[in-house]
Amino acid sequence: MEYGMYYLELVTPYESILRRMNKVLASGRTKYQEYFIFDTGAFGKVLVLDKDVQSTERDEYIYHETLVHPVMLAHPRPRSVFVVGGGEGATLREVLKHPTVERVVMCDIDDELVEMARKYLPEWHQGSFDDARAQVVHADARAWLEAHPETYDVVIVDLNDPVGEDNPARMLYTVEFYELVKRRLNPGGLMAMQAGMILLTHHRMHPVVHHTVKQVFRYTRSYHNYIPGFMLNFGFIVASDAVDVAGLSEGTVEARILERGLQLKHLDAAYLEAMFVLPKDLKEAIASEQMVSRDAAPFWLTEEGEARQQA
Repeated sequence: MEYGMYYLELVTPYESILRRMNKVLASGRTKYQEYFIFDTGAFGKVLVLDKDVQSTERDEYIYHETLVHPVMLAHPRPRSVFVVGGGEGATLREVLKHPTVERVVMCDIDDELVEMARKYLPEWHQGSFDDARAQVVHADARAWLEAHPETYDVVIVDLNDPVGEDNPARMLYTVEFYELVKRRLNPGGLMAMQAGMILLTHHRMHPVVHHTVKQVFRYTRSYHNYIPGFMLNFGFIVASDAVDVAGLSEGTVEARILERGLQLKHLDAAYLEAMFVLPKDLKEAIASEQMVSRDAAPFWLTEEGEARQQA
């Protein structure tokens, strides 16, 4: 092995990823979290928040296309979008690719992180923060939605996992939060979210989130994709009272991609449809899950991937 600087990421208490660093680009702490950015030979720039890799320059488009476009394409004409989190600006970038979009509100509590992304991660945001259709708000997203009654065609939730008993993100994974999101959706509206890694030793988060969302929305569909920079499969959810995304035909999706002139690097209609095919063990885990996260007893994850809930 060649000697030099390496970053050791503890993916779980049992597995790690060792990445060779060419150069450290930035490090520090905002009011809310630690950040660390370094350059690698394989994945380019790597963004780390609170010791967890969030995305890499080489493959961030895979994660962000996967999060954004299934829900955007499920809507026949999305004009207004609300993004919860998404500090790097890449979720915002993908939303703005849809020419029907007239307004996007991105709400990320960490203004220092967004400014850091503006400076060090232009490959992610690609100027999306300065798009005339975008409004960037620095506030608690739940409090913002409660205080502002505007409604949207699509809401996209791009948050960290609720790891730790005191993690404030717990309150954005509850029935009450999803009920609030539902009240902020226009008729025919949809919500999409990242919903945890699909790893055999950490299978629990996704079923809990799915079962919780299912208490609120008529149609709750899980899907997944392999994210090379994470070196594992990641789970996502689309939910709606009006649209069953799994029922959209490949032809409808392909037609909307062409109508909107979307230049996608990773997804096409056939692959998008395939992402909703789940392996048997994950389907069984979702079907058997009983835990529901509520404000009175929000769920959280241990470092070992176990789901916990207050009694």
